Amino acid sequence: MAALSYPRTYTSIPGRRASTRSSARFFYLVDAIGRLHEPTQTQLDALESSYLSTGEFLAECSEFKGYLHEIHSHGSRQLGTLVRPMDESREGFDIDLIARLRPTAMGKYEGPNAPVRLLNDLHSAVERYAKAHGLGIRRWERCVTLEYAGGMFADIAPVIDAPSQFGLYGDTLGRIPDRDKRLYDLTNPRGYAKGFDKAATISPAFTSILAFSEALNTEKRADVVPLPDSQEVFGRLLSRLVQLLKLHRNVAFGQTTSGADDLAPSSIIITTLAAAAYAVQAPRPHDSPLELLLDIVETLPDYFERTPLPNGGEYWLLANPSAPGENLASGMNTPTRQAAFNSWHRLIKMQLADIVEAIERNAGMDVLLPKLEAAFGKRAARAIRDEEARLRHNATSIGKVALVSAGASIATTARAHTFFGD
Repeated sequence: MAALSYPRTYTSIPGRRASTRSSARFFYLVDAIGRLHEPTQTQLDALESSYLSTGEFLAECSEFKGYLHEIHSHGSRQLGTLVRPMDESREGFDIDLIARLRPTAMGKYEGPNAPVRLLNDLHSAVERYAKAHGLGIRRWERCVTLEYAGGMFADIAPVIDAPSQFGLYGDTLGRIPDRDKRLYDLTNPRGYAKGFDKAATISPAFTSILAFSEALNTEKRADVVPLPDSQEVFGRLLSRLVQLLKLHRNVAFGQTTSGADDLAPSSIIITTLAAAAYAVQAPRPHDSPLELLLDIVETLPDYFERTPLPNGGEYWLLANPSAPGENLASGMNTPTRQAAFNSWHRLIKMQLADIVEAIERNAGMDVLLPKLEAAFGKRAARAIRDEEARLRHNATSIGKVALVSAGASIATTARAHTFFGD
């Protein structure tokens, strides 16, 4: 990702870990899971309609009239890395919204406790909207959460535009209030999205792309699994990887119980690490998308800048490439949280290797499904199992085992929503 400090050395990467055929089957299993977790066009239309209605109300309310000029989505919705909520009873998605205020709003919201006043005004306005429409509402340190009909949750954060001629994407810089710290922090969600998109456009250097494509064509001819066009998939590798990492994190850490400390790394951390690793690894020769994916996962921890502390611990820094001075890993600087991240990283490497090994030796679904469930959750495994049974029933030939069908209904998990697309 642009402007991110890359490490001086990189983790040693093992050699080739799977055959071309196994790589094709594994990668498109992952891609199919990602596709099936995306909102439908109907759901996207409902999302847009809901938050535009909220934005129109806020623009005309007494608190923000003449100041609020736009409300827009950011985070996972904008980056194409949405995952479904963990609660199986919910069909709605969790999204993040920015309520953008003109720079002149700083004249109203400056001085002692100004950030708190801004958040209080947002809460008051959104509360009136929620009561008028029978919606739920919750207050947080940097945003207000609105629960729309259909189980969609939207985190709405106020940002006062503060464009700068300095820094990367300075034209979209803004100030976001923090209730706990009682100050404004710099933020730049649109600049962050530009940096992510820039990293995603890097073309991977695949050395065996013809063999890989032929393996995919073989799968298509066998009618084992409906596959998308390979070029379309290659253009979305980074988004797919982030989805995979977030889904595995959600399953590994589970839902946080009330009062418990949430040790899971945030989505902004996972996304930034993945984009940085992709920017370095994609131009390097790889046999297939699977080999690239495994190398990126392997090197994720390299992109924290680590400073030894006198007590034997470490201070982790992950610079926000679009907001100067912001450490995205500031909340990770406790031994418990750092240990949790390291444990999760070991787990995902082990489980991915286990799944690849099972596919490589042509293990049956009775072996593969439990491994998929352990890594990606019960709902994913159950949907794959149901689709597998359907394909067996309709099969006209013997000897082919399907991994997943694009028509299956798989739902992913998402932790409790907080600011920045968690």
